[in-house]
Amino acid sequence: MAPRRAYWKGFLKLSLVTCPVGLYPASTQAEKTHFHQINRKTGNRLRQQMIDEGTGKPVDTQDKGRGYELSKGRYVEIEPEELEAVEIESTHTIDIDKFVPEAEIDKRYYERPYYIVPDAESGEEAFAVIRDAMRDKGRVALARIVFASREHIMAIEAWDKGMLGTTLRFDYEVRDERAFFKGLPSLRVPKDMVVLASHILDSKAGHFDPAKLKDEYELALRKLVRRKASGKTIERQEQAEDRSNVIDLMEVLRKSLKGGRSAARKATPARKKKARQTRRSHRRKAE
Repeated sequence: MAPRRAYWKGFLKLSLVTCPVGLYPASTQAEKTHFHQINRKTGNRLRQQMIDEGTGKPVDTQDKGRGYELSKGRYVEIEPEELEAVEIESTHTIDIDKFVPEAEIDKRYYERPYYIVPDAESGEEAFAVIRDAMRDKGRVALARIVFASREHIMAIEAWDKGMLGTTLRFDYEVRDERAFFKGLPSLRVPKDMVVLASHILDSKAGHFDPAKLKDEYELALRKLVRRKASGKTIERQEQAEDRSNVIDLMEVLRKSLKGGRSAARKATPARKKKARQTRRSHRRKAE
């Protein structure tokens, strides 16, 4: 069983097959360095206060409400019970609608991952059957789940001994790439330059290892906090020189290409001379 309290508990349902499951966040921000706002004079933590932007006065908790801005400075107030009227009732069920090839899911739609595990021994066999069937078919389940008063679409796949469920963004949340790429020129890059660039890619080839991906800023923050807490002075370091070299890289490729052609031209006479000497040698032996 999972070691921590589940974020959500309910049932995974496929046709007539149902099994109890729990969802556990597969990512966390807990290990990141977080700062609080404090009063420099007292060292006490500061708390935020809601201020009326018109009067500049603090607003009591009982006077706070929600409003949708119809136009600049004009709001329609929405009451809590009115929001409840449109909330989707949680059935505590993950309803699988269909199974699709993983490659068909656009990576931009993936949002937040959760581990899905059986929540009772009685459902472990049914859970394993669904998991193994997805793995054998190479398919991902698309399912509907309700939590935080909203319905979410979740992509569920076999993951080790359990499953991984990732909430998906809706279509209106994903921006159309054409708005960003339409101004890019349609360049015809010389094939030999692409070949040269491919050689550079090959020299940097490797495998994905998340343990080797270091958050340098986070490491620097932790070091700063430790030094500050021990009473050491923090001095700003000189900014490293910007080595952005996208244009330089292309220039290097051009020079490499030019150098390669020059070397080829210089090497041609030498090869011809050697070939002539070889032919003469063969003729002498024949005589």
